[in-house]
Amino acid sequence: MTTQTIDIDSRNLSDLWLLTNGGFDPFRGFHGFDDARSIVENVETVDGTLWPIPILLQLDPSRAAELEIGTLATLRYSGRDVATMRVDDRYRIPLREWARNIYKTDDPAHPGVEAFYRGGEVAIAGPVEWLEEVPAYELGLTGLTPAQTRDGIALRGWTSVVAFQTRNPIHRAHEYILRTALEIIDGLLLHPLVGDTRGEDVPAAVRLRCYDALLDHYLPRERILFTTFHGWMRYGGPREAVLHALVRRSFGATHFLVGRDHAGAGNYYGPYEAQELLRSIGVERLGITPLYFDDIFHCTRCGSMASSRTCSHEPGQRLTLSGTEVRRRLRDGEPLPAEITRPEVAAVLREAYASPGRLHA
Repeated sequence: MTTQTIDIDSRNLSDLWLLTNGGFDPFRGFHGFDDARSIVENVETVDGTLWPIPILLQLDPSRAAELEIGTLATLRYSGRDVATMRVDDRYRIPLREWARNIYKTDDPAHPGVEAFYRGGEVAIAGPVEWLEEVPAYELGLTGLTPAQTRDGIALRGWTSVVAFQTRNPIHRAHEYILRTALEIIDGLLLHPLVGDTRGEDVPAAVRLRCYDALLDHYLPRERILFTTFHGWMRYGGPREAVLHALVRRSFGATHFLVGRDHAGAGNYYGPYEAQELLRSIGVERLGITPLYFDDIFHCTRCGSMASSRTCSHEPGQRLTLSGTEVRRRLRDGEPLPAEITRPEVAAVLREAYASPGRLHA
């Protein structure tokens, strides 16, 4: 059996970490062609395991051709050997066809499609093992593993846990959802994504400071387990919502928050398509219970946060709160009113946007 080294990027590293620590349970290796095609076409593997997006290790065709089936490969990130992989399969990816199924578009302007195309036309597959002598924290993988998170939940005595996923700075609409969920659930797994996102998104380090500001001043820390999720954003809308739910199940959550346009990008998906797909799959098969929320806004007549389920006032009296609006105001130097963002969170964001070096620190 020959041995070769494969250089991987930060997205591959994120997937590798989740494959080896149980985050992508039950999978312990990159998907081979049969399972990948079945996932793309049927949202399940050949044996019927629910999974929405294949986990692929993509390569340039010329590099992939050097890897024979049976090769024991070393996966190297940023010049450091981090894992081993046995190459069991090698196949060409029908990129446009699979992009249309996964992302509902083959438009390279879609950030997930662009990353998919750029990844390479050939995939290799097989089981992976993390090298025990490589501490994950030295690679920036600092969040709790699924096992550690489940232990933390057990230690707190929670029997119901709701997980929250976001790639945006936390704002008042998010806070409203979290508070509402905590009224009926024992604890909150605050689990922001810190892997690769679009360049226009607020960097993870800044977002984490925003969470700390909110936890320091407004939310009960004793009912919140705050750790990071080292996945990367595919902007896959409905399918990525399923992925996010299944991963949080592996981390020990019993419930998962799903708002408007979960994991969306631009206008590629309808505002509630993610919720519709999750509903069609059903709680029994998901193994985790989604909690669905409509668009949350601040109503000037009510003087509070609300949704169309709880407020009867006209749209003109509603201030919409979104990550997009927060980023626009910051770029344009406009203030963030208290109806949109808590002042302590706004201060973190203003400081970061006023100092570009701080923004990307």
